[in-house]
This record gives sequence, structure tokens and C-alpha cells, in this order.
Amino acid sequence: MTKPATSHMAREIAAAPAVFAAAAAQRNVTGFDPQGFAALRAYYTIARGSSDAAANIIAYELMRVLGKPATTLPPSVFSLGSGVAMADMAALVISQSGASDDLVRSARGIRAAGGMVAAITNAPGSPVEAEAHATFAIGAGPELAVPATKSVIGALGAGMALLSCLSDDYAQKAGLAVRGYLAADHAHPQTSALCAALLRNPHVYVIGREAGFGAAQEVALKIKETCAIHAEAYSSSEVLHGPLQLVTRPLLVLILDTEDARVQPSLDTAEARFRQAGGTVYRIRPSDVGGADLTPIAAAGLLLQLLYPVVLSVALALGHDPDHPSTLSKVTQTT
Repeated sequence: MTKPATSHMAREIAAAPAVFAAAAAQRNVTGFDPQGFAALRAYYTIARGSSDAAANIIAYELMRVLGKPATTLPPSVFSLGSGVAMADMAALVISQSGASDDLVRSARGIRAAGGMVAAITNAPGSPVEAEAHATFAIGAGPELAVPATKSVIGALGAGMALLSCLSDDYAQKAGLAVRGYLAADHAHPQTSALCAALLRNPHVYVIGREAGFGAAQEVALKIKETCAIHAEAYSSSEVLHGPLQLVTRPLLVLILDTEDARVQPSLDTAEARFRQAGGTVYRIRPSDVGGADLTPIAAAGLLLQLLYPVVLSVALALGHDPDHPSTLSKVTQTT
């Protein structure tokens, strides 16, 4: 498989580890009240696209650290509707540009409804930041390729920074995780085989569990937007219901394994069922490249770091311009 050309996307993938480490190191963020945030009774994430995948990853760890519910709230609740009561709750708004109108309206509406707003953005002084009580910076700098890469991994680092502000124990684990992430080899040993499999298969399932499910959502999105290949993300628990039947037709299955001990039985079962039914299955783990001491967020980020170059290579092999997919733009305005 030909190595990726020197493109914006290639350079931004290469820059992602340093962005991740710097974002995760943030402490004493202006306006962020850790005790007040931790005392709230529920948390919502609000995001679109790649940022929503990052939000999904962060939400699982937020629930684990605080022992309270964290789930997605559709922006349309505020951008199209009249909103919901948010007293004693917080929203984490994640946006690379910080400029999408529906996210700005959501942040404004949440504050008006009595909620706390924490933002994760890559654009200092953005409209979303102006509406937030506190902002954790992604700090990726300009991202010129339309497909987001370093800003997604940087958002995961910012999420780890938020959690580190809430728990000294988590902060220690985060420090180890960042070092483990940086020490890992960022080229998967099966890169060529993965590229060839994607080029052969018109349909792809990307499967994960908990934080790995958010990573699966992001990888499936990248395959679609960059390679124009049909890809769907599933939890390993949900895919064994109706969706399993599609393995009776040519299907590539990518299993993203964060190596969290709690999710191994679910992933093992999904892998066995798809293999038995004749699917082409690859299971990708941080330990494949020496990743160690990782939190689930860091493990998910490393899986993205390994698969972004695969997606880029496939896009180039198919004759696409990965920096500028023909139907997409960098900032998507939605309502």
C-alpha cells in the first residue's frame, strides 16, 4: 500500500499525539468549579459529527468517575424547541469550530435554563466559548483538512483534563496514560492488510463497547466522509441482534478493543459470531503497538491514531481528495 501523500490530513494526524498530551495537561481552567461540577446530579453532552463521537467516549468515563448519569442531549431541543429544565445539571458542549449555530443556541439556552456549561473547543474566543462558564481548549491550532483528526484526539485530551480536575486519582492515571500513548508505536502492524480489506469490501461494520463504541462511531464516520465507503458503527451488544444478518453478504468487521477488562466478554462474543458466520474480522488493540497504562479515553484515542492513516491511504488509493471531500466543508451549519 502506498504511503499517504504529504497532505493536510497526513500532517494533522502526525501532530495529534502532541496535541493530545498538551490538552490533557490543562489544570486550573478559568471559570471551572470542580466541586460545583461534581456536585451536580446529571450531565449531558451536546455535539455533532466527530465531536459527538468524542463526547460519547468522554461520557462513559465521566459516569465512571462521578457515578452519575451522562448522556447525549440533541441540540435541536434548544435550537428548534423551547429547551428543557437544566437546574442542578451541566452540559458539555464539544465543537471544533465553536461556531455551529445550533450548538451556540444550545449553550445559551442551557445557561438560561439554569444549567452549567463547560465547553471543549479548538477556536479561542468562539461563540460557544462566549456562552460557556468554562472552556477546556483543544489547542490543535488550525486544522486545514475537512476531516477532523488532531482536533478529535485533542478533544479527548481535553476531556481527560476535565476529569483530572475532578479527581486526583484520575489525574495520576491520566498522566500515566499520556506517557503510554506517546510511547506507543503509532503505525499498526496490520496497516497494509487493513487497507487491502477496506478496498475489497463495500460494506463495513465498526464495533466497540463503552469508550470503544465512541471510537467506532468516529472511525465509521471517517470511512464514509473520506473514502465514500458505506460504514456503520455498532456496540458489540447491539450488533448481535438484527444487524448480524448482514454478514450473510460480503462484510468487513473492524472491532475496536480498548482492552477494558469489563468489555472483553462482549467483544469476544461478537468476534466469534461474525467469524463463525464468515465475516472478515480484524480486532485492533492498543497493545498491538505497545500501548500500556491507558485510561479508556486514551485507549480510544490511540485506536483512532492507528486507524486514521489507514483511512487516509484507502481514500488516496480510491482517487479521493481526503483533504477536501467533494460534498463537505469544514464548518457545517445546522439547526
